[in-house]
Parts: sequence; C-alpha cells; structure tokens
Amino acid sequence: MGLIIPVLGLVAAYYVWLHLNQPKKALPPGPKPLPVIGNITNLTAQELWLRASEWAKSYVDVVYLHVFGQGLVFLNDYDTAVDLLEKRGAIYSDKPGLIMAGDLCGCENMVAFARYGDKSRRQRRLMQQALGVNSIRAYQPLLEVETQDLLKRLLRDPEDYVGNLRRYAGGLTLNTLYGYHASANDDRFLTLADECVDILSNRIASGGGIWPVDIFPFLQRLPDWFPGAGFKRKAAVWKIKMEEFVDKPYEYVKDRMRDGTAVPCFSTTLLQVERCEEEEFDIRWTANSMYSVSIDTTITALSHFILAMVQHPEVLAKAQDEIDRVIDPGRLPTFADRPSLPYIECVMSEVLRWGVPVPLSLPHRLMEDDVYNGMHIPKGSLVFGNVWNMVRNPTLFPDPDAFVPERYLAPADEAAARRRDPRNYVFGFGRRRCPGMHLIEQSLWIVMASMVATLDIVKARDAAGCEVEPEVQFDNAVFRTPRPFRCDIRPRSKQALRIVRQAADVAA
Repeated sequence: MGLIIPVLGLVAAYYVWLHLNQPKKALPPGPKPLPVIGNITNLTAQELWLRASEWAKSYVDVVYLHVFGQGLVFLNDYDTAVDLLEKRGAIYSDKPGLIMAGDLCGCENMVAFARYGDKSRRQRRLMQQALGVNSIRAYQPLLEVETQDLLKRLLRDPEDYVGNLRRYAGGLTLNTLYGYHASANDDRFLTLADECVDILSNRIASGGGIWPVDIFPFLQRLPDWFPGAGFKRKAAVWKIKMEEFVDKPYEYVKDRMRDGTAVPCFSTTLLQVERCEEEEFDIRWTANSMYSVSIDTTITALSHFILAMVQHPEVLAKAQDEIDRVIDPGRLPTFADRPSLPYIECVMSEVLRWGVPVPLSLPHRLMEDDVYNGMHIPKGSLVFGNVWNMVRNPTLFPDPDAFVPERYLAPADEAAARRRDPRNYVFGFGRRRCPGMHLIEQSLWIVMASMVATLDIVKARDAAGCEVEPEVQFDNAVFRTPRPFRCDIRPRSKQALRIVRQAADVAA
C-alpha cells in the first residue's frame, strides 16, 4: 500500500493540473463535480436511469458529468438522441475501450464492446446477412414451434414461469444461432449461457460497468496477489467462462457440419462457403454476442407482459376478445394472423414502452470534439441514451406510468407515429442499434399472441382466497428485469389445453 498512495497522489495532481489548464468551454449542464474525483458520488450502481431522469428535470436534455476527467453524457430526449447518435453517427459510434470488460475479461471481441472500425462493421454485416429484415421470415416456423413448447411447459409448471421463459429465450437463441436443441431447463449450454449472461449483466456491469482499472489503466499491471488486485482474480475466472461459451457451441456446429447432421441456423448459413480464419473468428464472436444481447431482452419483455396482464385484467380480456374474433377455434395464432390483430400489436408496443428492457442504452464513445446547441461535448465522452426518460415523456405518452395499449390506436402522421413507436427507442440508436431486433420483435409477438389465445394470467390467491398483489423488485444493473412474483397462469379452457398439447406433440 505504501507505493499505491503516492502514485494515486500523482494521478490526482495530474488531473488537477489537466482541469486547470483546459480551455474553458461551455459544457452541457449537470451536477456540480467535486475536485479531482468529479461526479462519482452522484452516480448509483442500480437504476442509474432514474437518477439521470432526475437530472433531466433540473437541467436540460443533455446532461454532463465526469469521473476523474472521464466525461459522461446523458441524452434524455428522443430528438437529441437522433441528432447525435444517428445524424452524427460517424463520430458517435465508437465504444469505450474498457480494460476490465475487454482486455481482462476477454469481451473486447463481442459486438457490444467492439471498437468502431473494420471489425465492428464486419460483425454487423454478418448479423444483417443472417438476421436482417429480409432474412427473418425463414425463422418464423422455428419461432412458432418454440412458442408451442413454451406454452406446454407453462401449463405443466406455471409457478416456474421465469425458468420456462429463460428456457424458451435461451433455447430459441441456441437453436437459431447454432442449430442446438436444449432438452431441459438445466441443459449444459443453457447453464453455461446463464452464467455468462449473469457475468456480463450483473458482475462486469456492476456500478455502470466502469471499474477503477478503466480510469487508472496502470492498475492492470499489479500482481494478482497484490492488495486491491482482487478485480484481476475475478476477471481471470470470468474470462475462462466467457471463452468457453464462445467456443463450445461453435465447436458443436462445426462437428455437426462435418458429420452431416447440422440443421439450418445462423452459423451454418454463414459457413456454407469457405471462410478464412478472420471470418470464422468474426462468426464465432458474432453468434455469441447475439445470444448475450437477445436472451435478457426477451426474458425482461415477457416478464413485463405477464406482470401487465396480472395488473390489468381488462387489457387481457380485450386482447382475448380480439383473438377469439380472428382466430378459428382449434388452432393457435400464426404470423399470418398478425395484420388482423391490431390490439395485440398495441399491447406489445406498450409492453416495450412501459417495461423498457434496457432503460439506459449501452454507451457510445465520442470520437472527436463536438458542439451541440452551443454546448461543447469533449472527445472521448461516453454518451448514454436515457431510454427510460424518453418513453415516459408525458407530451408523447400522456399518463406515462400507466399501462395503456389504446394510446397507439390514436391516428398520427408518419413523423408522430415514429416518435411514438417504442421500437425506435428500446433497441438503441444509430450504427450501434441492436442488429437482432427483428428476431427479438417477432419472437415477442408470437409468444404474446399465443399466451393471450390460450392462457388466463391473473393474480395469485392466498389460503383465504384473497387476491395477492405481485411484489415487484428490480436488481439487474443493465436490464430492468423484475424478480419472480406470484401469479396464477392456467389454461383458458379445456379446448385451449387440448390445442396446446396437440400442437406441441406435433412439433416434437
């Protein structure tokens, strides 16, 4: 410790000197920083989007903070996010070079962490090739089959609805990416994936994903045994697990392709032609990135759908009425029915808005100094889109905390409809927008429509027969995923139960 204190003192002195010698420019407003350490005390490890929304009320749509000189910019308005992250995407599309997540934990090759350049562009081209809007129709039969299996498991074990949703989301993604069918909730690849997603979402991302080593890079050179170097020991364990998750499913695909038993999927689509080592490397990491991004988004959105139906039985009843008018008795909804189910569409839109899966978008890094509305935004700043605040704008969404699917039935011109469509918020902005959004969106629709058609989702009752209000808590650092809450999920009728069983048996 005797060496660290003088070194930290020199670093602090350097930042003081740097601050005193910087030209005074009009930065965006924000909480007043403390000397040297900046706004570190203003940040919070949990639900930072709520804190950022409070800043938006006190300042403007662009809020600036810094931590030891690292600029943090929060965009709290949709138009502002479009102006900077989309219209000026050429300079706002980089990602922070995080030493902890990247160099130490081995995630620098994932799409979410890759720096803007040739590699990130190659990865996104691969995703667009296999999962773009023109390719997604090929996955619809798989989505319908996986949904039928989910319904069957929900009816068999409704209390473990979260486990069943995780099995659905993970199994669907494994099947889509690697052609691998998960046969149980504790499947080896599902278990490995769960561990890695937890590492990404709750451990590496703890405290906003910025670790001391990201601010003081020299800390990575500390010996592993040195006091205060526990982060290096954690990173070494996490890196082994992350690399195993990248390699094992990919090796499974390659083995199946060699013995002729592979089924069509993201990886086989891209490996149908001879690939060089660099291209195979990109495919391997791109597939892994897709899993890590899509699974928690899907689970979070579907958990909020169940919560909304429990808390708003009138919405579920109205959606069921629409289903009953459109869908012939004796069958489940299909994608062909989607244009005829406008209220189901409104329900899904409101779930995405009201239960926004990622309330604070992953940070973009500004690649050069910029000026916006007279405000200087320094090069290297990390820029966050506060999606939570955007989708709770009372001008666009009156009574924003209420769950009101009917808000999307009101007529609107093209520009207003775009501003009101939560799909334009929740999947990110600009060149870093989630390239798997079309698969996720279609997956959510078929599950919600099928659950409305076959299930009653209501409040649980206690031993005295009284309704139990769901206790809703959130503790994920990135995804706003509710903890499991009590509810009652049961078949709407004997006919619905029979249809689900028949469909799942045929699919099997």
